[in-house]
Amino acid sequence: MNSSFPGFSPDALAFLRSLKRNNRREWFQPRKEKYEALIKEPMLELIGCLNEEFARFAPEYITPSHKAIYRIYRDTRFSKDKTPYKTHISAIFPRCTARKREGSVFYFHFTEKELLIFGGVWGPERDELLAYRTLLQEQHKEFQSILADRNVKRAFGGLQGEQLTRMPKGFPVDHPAEHLLRHRQWFLEATLPNKSLTSKKLVHEIASRFELMSPFVEFLNRPFAAKPKPKAMSFSMF
Repeated sequence: MNSSFPGFSPDALAFLRSLKRNNRREWFQPRKEKYEALIKEPMLELIGCLNEEFARFAPEYITPSHKAIYRIYRDTRFSKDKTPYKTHISAIFPRCTARKREGSVFYFHFTEKELLIFGGVWGPERDELLAYRTLLQEQHKEFQSILADRNVKRAFGGLQGEQLTRMPKGFPVDHPAEHLLRHRQWFLEATLPNKSLTSKKLVHEIASRFELMSPFVEFLNRPFAAKPKPKAMSFSMF
């Protein structure tokens, strides 16, 4: 895995620290060009490098950089928090067959303090949730074997996600995968210190973990993999 991406500059992390203290338009607007030079443009370059890596192990998740990157502007319409800017920088890589808010994804974001690397399902709607549970009801042994992989356990610890206290309606309470079926989210996650963000090994740090996650992410997408690719994709997460 060879990448020319040098990592983000320390000034990029300093910018995020300052934004966290000064999250208002009067501070950000005069510094917008600085944000674009220090963070947005390198982020687009980083996404391009990750797409090159996806071509090796998960080509169905290659996502154009301008579609993968999230805007820094917060949607404050339904939030009590009216600060206008996000203080984390993020990108998402859905399967090419994904519809709006559907499917297991690769995702990462970073703040001035840390890098979070994520793979899986965060906020499924009702029909999608049923599709995952039906899949796990029928193929739980294969899913558990993916989670039992030594390298996966070492990198991510284990399956994460919110769970119901009781078995969901319509599923047998004595099912051997009861602990999986009670989940409302299914994901793997790793958090790295901020020194990785300024390292030449950043692409490797993210892509190597995405590669480990790929059987997990692709398994969860089986109910949706055969659907035709839509003309446009939109995602809301984190």
